[in-house]
Amino acid sequence: MILSAINHDQAHAEVYSSSDKSVTIRIRTAQDDVQQITLLHGDPYIWKEGKWQFTRSSMTKIGSDGIHDYWTVTIDLPHSRLRYGFYLQSADAFIVYTERGFFQEIPEHVAPFFCLPYLHVEEQFSPPDWVSNTVWYQIFPERFANGDPSINPDNTLAWGSEKPKVNSFFGGDLKGVLDHLDHLVSLGITGIYFTPIFKAFSNHKYDTIDYMEIDPQFGDHHMLKTLIQACHERGIRVMLDAVFNHSGYHFEPFQDVLKNGAQSPYKDWFHPHSFPLRPSDKIPNYETFAFEGTMPKLNTSNPEVKDYLLQVARYWTQHFDIDGWRLDVANEVDHSFWREFRQTVKAINPDVYILGEIWHRASPWLQGDQFDAVMNYPLTDAIQGFVLNNHSTRSFKESVTNHLFSYPHTVNHVQFNLLGSHDTARILTESKGNKQHVMLQYLMLFSMPGSPCIYYGDEIGMTGGNDPGCRDCMIWDEDKQDLDLLSFMKTLILWRKKLQPMGSVDSVQFHESGDDDVLIYSTHQENDFLIYLFNRGLTSAQITVPEHFKNEDLIDIVDNSLLDTQKPLIVSKESFRILKKAADPE
Repeated sequence: MILSAINHDQAHAEVYSSSDKSVTIRIRTAQDDVQQITLLHGDPYIWKEGKWQFTRSSMTKIGSDGIHDYWTVTIDLPHSRLRYGFYLQSADAFIVYTERGFFQEIPEHVAPFFCLPYLHVEEQFSPPDWVSNTVWYQIFPERFANGDPSINPDNTLAWGSEKPKVNSFFGGDLKGVLDHLDHLVSLGITGIYFTPIFKAFSNHKYDTIDYMEIDPQFGDHHMLKTLIQACHERGIRVMLDAVFNHSGYHFEPFQDVLKNGAQSPYKDWFHPHSFPLRPSDKIPNYETFAFEGTMPKLNTSNPEVKDYLLQVARYWTQHFDIDGWRLDVANEVDHSFWREFRQTVKAINPDVYILGEIWHRASPWLQGDQFDAVMNYPLTDAIQGFVLNNHSTRSFKESVTNHLFSYPHTVNHVQFNLLGSHDTARILTESKGNKQHVMLQYLMLFSMPGSPCIYYGDEIGMTGGNDPGCRDCMIWDEDKQDLDLLSFMKTLILWRKKLQPMGSVDSVQFHESGDDDVLIYSTHQENDFLIYLFNRGLTSAQITVPEHFKNEDLIDIVDNSLLDTQKPLIVSKESFRILKKAADPE
C-alpha cells in the first residue's frame, strides 16, 4: 500500500456538511492501490466499559483522475460532533489512518482520530436553492437590441451595419432587452446575466464612472425596475455585474488624484507608486487591471472605499430586487472585502447568488464565507479539449473527476457552467463552424452538475473571434438565424428541466468505451439515472451498453424507443444518444 498517496487533510472539499445533521467525508488514495475503505466514526463522548464506541461505514470509490482514486461516504451526525478515521485494505495489507498518522491496529483511545468538534448550522455552505435549476443567458447590453434610439450615444452605428470594434457603439439598451423577453421565454431561459450596466465610458462598461447610475445609453432606474419586474413575472432571475477591483479613468475620485496628486483626499482610494500619475505609460506608476491605465485598481482595504462599494452593493440589491451579483476580476480583490460583501448582500436577501469571475481553482473563495460559485472555465476546457482538440476520453474523465472533487458537492451544484462569454471566441467559431460539435459540447455542459449559461446569439449560430469579434450585434432576422440549432437548444433546455438526473446531478460515473472517439458516462439522481453516449468520430460507432445497465429496461429519449441492451447501439458520426430508465408499468 502506497502510504504517501493516502490523503485526507480536512479541507473544505474533504469534509463538509450536506445537511443540518449529516456530513460528507472524502479521502484520496493511489489509483488502483486500495480495494476497500471503511470509515470508523462516532461521537467522542460515547463510551462503554472504558472503550470509545464507533460505527463502521463502507466508503464508495466514485472516481479516479489518473493519479488518485477518490472515496466518499455521507453519514448522519445526530449530536453534531464527530471523531473519525479510515480503515484501508489492499490485496495483502491493511492500515488505519488517523490525524496522527498510521496505525497497525485500531487505536483504543479517541485522541488520534480526526476531529470535527461541532457542526454549526450557520457555518454550513448554503447557496440559493434555485440556482442549480437555472438556465442562464448572458447579455452584453450594447449589442443585444436597440429599443430606444432616443438615448443612443453620439456616433451610434446602424444595427449590425459593420463588424464590432473596440470603440464602436450600436445603441443596445435595456428597452431592447425588454422588447425581446419573449425570445428568452421561448428558448426556456430562467436567468439573465448582464455585463455591466452602470455609467461608464466604453461600450463594455467595465470602466465605471458612476456606480450609482445606469449608463444613459442603456436607460434609467425606472427602466431597470420595469425590466426586472417583467423578468420576474416570466420566471427569469436577473444578475448584475459589479466591477469592484478597479474603476474607470473618468471615475471622479480618480480624476481628483490625477489633478491634485499627493494632495488629493482620494489618493488612498488607489495604489499610487509616485506622483504625478502617468496613465499613458506602458506600465503606469500605479496599480491597474492588467497594466491598463484607464482602469486604476481600487484599494478595497481602505475604509472609505470599502464603505462606498458596500453602499453600492446594498443599494442595487435592496432597491431593485436583483437576484445575483457577478463579480469581475474577483481573485484580485482581498478576501476580507468579499466576506463583508457577502454579509452585506445576504443580510438584505439570503437568496442572492454571488458569483466570482475566477478562471482557476477557487477553493479559498468557496468556503461559504465569500462566493456561492465561480465561472467554471476548467469544465469549459475539459469539454472543448475532448470535442475540439482530440484529447483522449481518459483525459476528459480524469480532468472532470479531479475538478469535481476539488469542491464540495454543494458547490458543484451551483457552479456557473459556460462554453463562451464576452471574454472568449464564440463557440461556433471555436468549433470551426461545425454545428454538430457545438451540439455535443452543449449537451456535455448541460449534463454536468452546475447551472449552465448560453452566451447571447450562440443559440442561433452567431460567430466571432475574441474581443471585439465575440461582441457582434444580435441577429434578429430569422432568415439569418440557424433555426435548427435554435430548435436543438430549446429541446436541450427542455430535457434539462424534465430529466432529473440532468438537472440535479448527485454523481457522475464514467464507463469504458474501448474507442477513444467514444465517451460514455452516466449521471445519477437518487434512484434515477441517464446514460450519455458521445461519438466525436467521423464514422458511426457501435457502442455496448455498460455492463452495470444491461439488465435495465432502457429507452432512447429522442424517439422513446425501447432498446435491446444485449446488442451494440449505433451512434452516428459526431453525434450522441441519451438513454434513460423506462417507466415502470402501472
